[in-house]
Amino acid sequence: MTTAEFIFPPASNAFLDRKQEFRKVLWALLAALLIHLLVAFALAAFGGAFTPAEPVAEEKPMEMTLVDLATPPPIKNTPFIETDASKQAPLPDQKTFESNANSIAASEVPATGDLPVPSQEGKERPWMDLETHSASLSQDGAQPQPKSLAQETAQPSQTPQATPETTPDAEQFALNTMPSPSVEPSVARKPEQVRSTYRPEKQQTRLAGSITNRGASAVNAVGTPLGQYQKMLYDAVGSRWYYHVARQRDLISIGTLRLVFSVNREGKPQNLKIVENSSNESFANVCLQSVLDIELPPIPDDVASTLPSEGLDEEMSFTMYAN
Repeated sequence: MTTAEFIFPPASNAFLDRKQEFRKVLWALLAALLIHLLVAFALAAFGGAFTPAEPVAEEKPMEMTLVDLATPPPIKNTPFIETDASKQAPLPDQKTFESNANSIAASEVPATGDLPVPSQEGKERPWMDLETHSASLSQDGAQPQPKSLAQETAQPSQTPQATPETTPDAEQFALNTMPSPSVEPSVARKPEQVRSTYRPEKQQTRLAGSITNRGASAVNAVGTPLGQYQKMLYDAVGSRWYYHVARQRDLISIGTLRLVFSVNREGKPQNLKIVENSSNESFANVCLQSVLDIELPPIPDDVASTLPSEGLDEEMSFTMYAN
């Protein structure tokens, strides 16, 4: 009798090989993950050891500065005003202006405004003139000996007056000086200057001030060596300016020129610059030449020590006007 028997085929070798490879891949992934974790931990723990440490700023000790508030700082940029010899007076109680001589504030009419100037009628001008007189050219006299400001105040020197030379009715001209940067100077000595009969053209201007003391129009001004040197400068420029204007009057047109410059410690003008000119080129040449012509003594040491290294800074205004 024949017997039939069904026999299952044996497991394939390829299947077993794949199972073993799968296990190898799984273990490899686990090993790689473990290695990455170890590397990350090592970087986090030891990474700072290889980074250069930042320098630590040293703590500076605290400093204390003592400021003496008992002595106020000097007054700067005090405007200059010329004081006529006839108005010289004792030292005023307060200083509103710097000048070539002391003067005490007064007004011929009651106060009508808030400014520290007298109230008066006059021309509408951009500057301040307290009196009216025509111009006269200079005639040099003898040089006085230097003396203290106190002596000059006690015994004011009188400037000889010449007959004024009137300006043409159809056309008039004026030199106006602007305030210059300055500091409170010493009042030990007065700069030497040449006495002359020069006087600039002046026309009383309309003012509304707060001065109540009655008398000839004046302001509170203190005469200082700096103010005396400025007066010498303005006289030198003004006398030359009127001279050149008289010679070239037909070439000059009406208008205003504003000029800035400085006077060095040797008394020489420098750094001239025109900042405004509503007249013509001939007028500009006259104004520039008038400054270049001046001959001044050196700035006194007590004045120079209060000024910048460049010297005395100045601003001047020159005007040709009708009527």
